[in-house]
Amino acid sequence: MALCLTLVCLFCSAVLAGVYALTAEPIAEAERLAQENAIKAVLPEGGSLCDPAGVEVDGAILTYYRYAAGDSTIAYAVKASSIGFGGPLNVMVGVLPDGTVYNTTVLMPMSETPGLGAKCQNDEAFLSQFRGLSPLSVLKVRNDGGDIDAITASTITSRAYVKAVSQAVAAVKLLAAEPAADAAIDLNNEEVQQ
Repeated sequence: MALCLTLVCLFCSAVLAGVYALTAEPIAEAERLAQENAIKAVLPEGGSLCDPAGVEVDGAILTYYRYAAGDSTIAYAVKASSIGFGGPLNVMVGVLPDGTVYNTTVLMPMSETPGLGAKCQNDEAFLSQFRGLSPLSVLKVRNDGGDIDAITASTITSRAYVKAVSQAVAAVKLLAAEPAADAAIDLNNEEVQQ
């Protein structure tokens, strides 16, 4: 019995390893394309994307991409994350150098409740509040004294989305306040990635 069980486990492990080896590269490519599309969706036209870097905001390291024309920065695409009702909610936020939010989009995968929290990725009334959002706006939902209307029956997800956007805006303000070399973190540094 023990030998039979061991052989079955070894066979199943080999099958799983083979499936992983076959699907790892296509999955990585699909994730890369999804991130590229998210970056394009949150940035204005007319520039070129620089290599990713990191900036620390509230103890978390956020990945950002500077979007520039020559030496002039047009905008930043910042990947921010917060904990929603169903788990981590990753948001790509396009922020102009003055702190104005250009656009936002949700990065997949997302584990929010279908029909409720998942509306944060396609509820136009909710998403349109962020387009062109002034840096003077209070980035909180109205229930918490802010300027953002929450998605009906999805206050936790709305708060998480707004928090992620707020982190992205804070990152850009930090980058604008400090010389870029002082605020940026090298993402290739193994200590940072751990």
